[in-house]
Amino acid sequence: MIPLRPAAQTLLRRAASSSATVAAMRTRSVFVAPAASSLLATGNYSTRPSASAPASCRGFADAAAPATDARLSPWTDFHMAPPDPIIGLTEAYLNDEFPDKVNVGVGAYRCDQGKPFVLPVVREAENDINAEKVDHEYSGIAGCPNFVNLALRFAYGENCAPLHEKRIAGVQTLSGTGGLRVFGEVLSKFGHKHIYVPNPTWGNHIPIFTNAGLEVRKYSYYDNETCSLDFSNLIEDMRAMPEGSCILLHACAHNPTGMDPTLDQWKEISEVAMEKKLLPFFDCAYQGFASGDARKDAAAIRMFVEDGHKIALIQSFSKNFGLYGQRIGALSVVADDTEEAQRVLSQLKVHIRPSYSNPPRHGARIVSKILASEQKTNDFVEQCMGMAKRIDAMRSKLRKTLEDLGSTRSWDHITKQIGMFAYSGMSKDEVVALREKHHIYCTLDGRISMAGVTSKNVEYIARAIHDVTDGK
Repeated sequence: MIPLRPAAQTLLRRAASSSATVAAMRTRSVFVAPAASSLLATGNYSTRPSASAPASCRGFADAAAPATDARLSPWTDFHMAPPDPIIGLTEAYLNDEFPDKVNVGVGAYRCDQGKPFVLPVVREAENDINAEKVDHEYSGIAGCPNFVNLALRFAYGENCAPLHEKRIAGVQTLSGTGGLRVFGEVLSKFGHKHIYVPNPTWGNHIPIFTNAGLEVRKYSYYDNETCSLDFSNLIEDMRAMPEGSCILLHACAHNPTGMDPTLDQWKEISEVAMEKKLLPFFDCAYQGFASGDARKDAAAIRMFVEDGHKIALIQSFSKNFGLYGQRIGALSVVADDTEEAQRVLSQLKVHIRPSYSNPPRHGARIVSKILASEQKTNDFVEQCMGMAKRIDAMRSKLRKTLEDLGSTRSWDHITKQIGMFAYSGMSKDEVVALREKHHIYCTLDGRISMAGVTSKNVEYIARAIHDVTDGK
């Protein structure tokens, strides 16, 4: 058998289904060895020229190879996609050789030494799981039932009537992102053409829902001039929404602004949503992490359920449990009755099965092990409170240092906001200057991850911000 170059190999593979084509190739002086049928069957081609190959064969391969690779590639029309803003920011940070560089762009908690932090109770739960020598079998399409039940109890509360009446359909998802996509597809399938999201919102919300087949519309949420909640326009925009529209609400620690409605404002939002027959869809990524009190952080969710809304809810356990890489989440829907809940559950499963079949088990086991134990749950609450308090302390220190530097710009919004992020109010040009002059990396909208601010770098960050904002 005479080995051929890739271009000739491609021609031979295409000829495999037609003996007539192979014969035709022979008449064109393309050498086909007696073992060609075996070669075509196995695909075991060599790309090294053989001295025993006729000159006509070698010439054909040499001439064909350069021109054929690009022409025959199925990927020729694939253009380079733009980099993800957060990933691109991290790459720029990693390539920066400045010794005092700071990354306050990524939404992942860091301890006061700037290192990734694993909750001690998570380590304890992992040790317990390892000691049990569990298997690694598939979970069901809806995930681990025990995890789902505990996750729903965590969000809706022990005394939630729909939970006791078994009229909440719930599934385990690939963290918050996977659940958002699944529910977006379900909405699209059952007649929803659009979804309303706050302006601004988490950047990934828009492509997730767009790719799920929904038109993404925005409602007023934040006033950049006053660095506060734009509540009057929020309510006005809700009243203008078509009846039956789905509205996405951040349950707590709004991303990116960190500015949440008060309980009285949530009550008004609930009333308007009921008047307009809107479908509230809560994204809850920070329960327990926002204020340090899981019950307080779930107050809006529980209020809407008590008010009679048939809400949908996506929970993520990345931030509060520190399980970023485990991709653990739960998607749930409050129904009218048990039978309706089962129908909804069946549709969620129908969309999960061809998407990712079933979710991972390890992170679900960790969360279950913690929430099933009163002692471990208490430990989690205490440790989560510790993370929240550290971030609050950095908010206060950052604001005070800016004020001590003589800035005439108001920074009180930094301490009014809650959760992982501070929406600084810096312009795009100021953010770029912060990066180029001081090697501090945050997103172009001025969002600062307070988890990246430490007692060691907070003064440096404050001085840099003061410099690029000209103290104004």
